[in-house]
Amino acid sequence: MSRSEPQHASTVEDVIGAFGRNEPVLVHDAADREGETDLIYPAGAVTPDAVAQMRNDAGGLICVALSDSVCETFDLPFAQDIIDHPVSSNLDLAYDDRSSFSLTVNHRDTYTGITDDDRSLTIRKLADAATVGEEFDFATEFHAPGHVHLLRAAPNLLSDRQGHTEFGLALADAAGQPPAVVVCEMLDDETGAARSPTSARAYAQHHDLAFIEGRDLIDRLG
Repeated sequence: MSRSEPQHASTVEDVIGAFGRNEPVLVHDAADREGETDLIYPAGAVTPDAVAQMRNDAGGLICVALSDSVCETFDLPFAQDIIDHPVSSNLDLAYDDRSSFSLTVNHRDTYTGITDDDRSLTIRKLADAATVGEEFDFATEFHAPGHVHLLRAAPNLLSDRQGHTEFGLALADAAGQPPAVVVCEMLDDETGAARSPTSARAYAQHHDLAFIEGRDLIDRLG
């Protein structure tokens, strides 16, 4: 098979193994949900080059998903619950019951917060926070608003919700990684829409990355 021909999706074991080796993976949620493929990294493995890959090759929003327990430890709310403005009411999402968005943060050692160096530092420090837990002084390390969007996962992950937030954290748990992952939607430069699963598979093959359908992760990790 030539490198231009997309291969079949990887196995769940392939994806878990790659994630455990700090490699990014591609996960397509479902055609009847967002219909998007996200590039997903363990947060602790995100370098400036990884941020550049996500903004150049994926093109979506670079977010850090944290487990519900980590968010509870650091009192990180859902954004919808704390925005005191009419725009936060009557949120009608076509793909889910609620948004996972929480705060936006920068690490206090960043400058503007938006550069590849700055965002990768913030992301890695979020992985540290998720690893250390309540002994980590979140407010001393980070400030808000910032340039890294936080996502709060459903408490029971894939049993409660089948979004990329939960897919990434279920993978982290299976791979022995801290409960902090980076997700970024893959967009199509020509159409401006989500990159198709076929195109995402071809990208994964070209870059020797694992690709999997969300339903396979639900069957194994849900």
